[in-house]
Amino acid sequence: MIILKDTREQAPYLFDRWNIKTQETGLTTGDYSILGFSDKIAIERKTLNDLISCLMDKQRERFEKELTRGRSYELFVVVIEANLFQISNKNYHSVMNPDAVLQSIIAFHVRYGVPFLFAGDRSGGEYVTFSLLSKYLYEIEKRFKQSKKYNMEVEG
Repeated sequence: MIILKDTREQAPYLFDRWNIKTQETGLTTGDYSILGFSDKIAIERKTLNDLISCLMDKQRERFEKELTRGRSYELFVVVIEANLFQISNKNYHSVMNPDAVLQSIIAFHVRYGVPFLFAGDRSGGEYVTFSLLSKYLYEIEKRFKQSKKYNMEVEG
């Protein structure tokens, strides 16, 4: 597996603990994907402050366009480097009310069918991102093997 990292990602994950190859490229949707599957899977990474800014004014419209594009993917997930406690305690730099933040996340999940996963922190975000990408590839390989086995049984 080669993980694709968007060139616009300012502080990209390194995936060092998994000794995995990465490649920078211009992704149309999301910050991370897999080589050969960039039109099927994308992971959007957000720090808490980045997420909050995406919920306000002009950034909100851009973010909703990203979520709309993500709907067409087999798997599109927003990984948040924070937890619910940090939001409810307003551990972010914005005047946005914590309830408004949470209601926006819930509305986006319902409206676009895109899951938002709270990973706790940056390390958790990297772990969740790697796990989503590797599990997706595992499931694709499993489907392929099952399909191949089925075709052999039908033909044989």
